[in-house]
Amino acid sequence: MAKQKTLHDAFYETLKDVYYAEKQSVKALKKSAKAAEHDELRQAFETHAEESAQQVERLTQVFEIIGKPARAKTCEAMQGIVSEMEEDLEDFEESPAADAVLAACAQAVEHYEIARYGTLKTWASQLGYAEAATLLDETLQEEKKTDALLSKIAESINTAGTPEESEPSKGKGKKAA
Repeated sequence: MAKQKTLHDAFYETLKDVYYAEKQSVKALKKSAKAAEHDELRQAFETHAEESAQQVERLTQVFEIIGKPARAKTCEAMQGIVSEMEEDLEDFEESPAADAVLAACAQAVEHYEIARYGTLKTWASQLGYAEAATLLDETLQEEKKTDALLSKIAESINTAGTPEESEPSKGKGKKAA
């Protein structure tokens, strides 16, 4: 008879998943920084790549706290997001919308990570891993901060990425005169 899975098992499996995702995020951020034209966006990617490398170290500490080896488990969600980002980079490269698309892809990564870190923090608290919960919350706050920064940057990029001749009119579906 198979052993019944526990919240501890779910915590460990999710931790392995996010460990993989965070490592992929570092690679994707470096690639995005190289592709970004907008200086503020490029800087945000570079800064968050460094931050994400520190987040990987924090995850290693969480593995130590729970007495398990730091192992990555393939994260299908992150693979899908990164694959979509690469496809979008190819489709929109050299277009005025390229940076807007990059920012949107980066936000998809951030939203996934926010969901995962929020869950892990809650579970760590429930399982009595107060130190792990603190480390996970530190990362969660960084992810939220990065998401907010990307939203702010996206507002200026989206405006700059819209050619004047195709700007939406202020009327009801009619081109302004």
